[in-house]
Amino acid sequence: MSDADARGTGADADPIGARRRAMVVVASTRAAAGVYEDTAGPLIAEWFAARGWACVVEVVPDGAPVGRALEAAIAAGMDAVITSGGTGVSPTDATPEMTRVLLDRELPGVAEEIRRRGTAATPLAIVSRGLAGVTGTTVIVNLPGSRGGVRDGLDVLDGVLEHLVDQLHGGDHVRTD
Repeated sequence: MSDADARGTGADADPIGARRRAMVVVASTRAAAGVYEDTAGPLIAEWFAARGWACVVEVVPDGAPVGRALEAAIAAGMDAVITSGGTGVSPTDATPEMTRVLLDRELPGVAEEIRRRGTAATPLAIVSRGLAGVTGTTVIVNLPGSRGGVRDGLDVLDGVLEHLVDQLHGGDHVRTD
């Protein structure tokens, strides 16, 4: 992926690359094959756009292609990568495994809060195996593949993602006392 691709195109393109950059990796074998259109990825991209971030979405089959997409995002210097899908227990769900090997540090509180909020909407959210963590200066968060699970996860990230990215780039804590 070129830097220009990572920054977006058209009216929202940032020629100097000063905006925060994100990648959404959708893990869905059926959506990647064109069986159906993914709706979670665009939801996440809209969330980033509303916050002034440049964002690209990549839809890949479950498994190893998720790992390759994550590696490419890290190599491209993305500030954040959010995955959608592949966090359950089906035989092809491997997003957490593809993520874990790339993380320098996990952020278990973020993943736990995403599951906690999801469980308020559906008890099935408790079986999500999604992770959150950092590698270098990139934040990576695994969200479920459902639009509801994505919304719950984005609600959690709304309060912390900018802070995480600031910290990874050497920012200081804001004192409140």
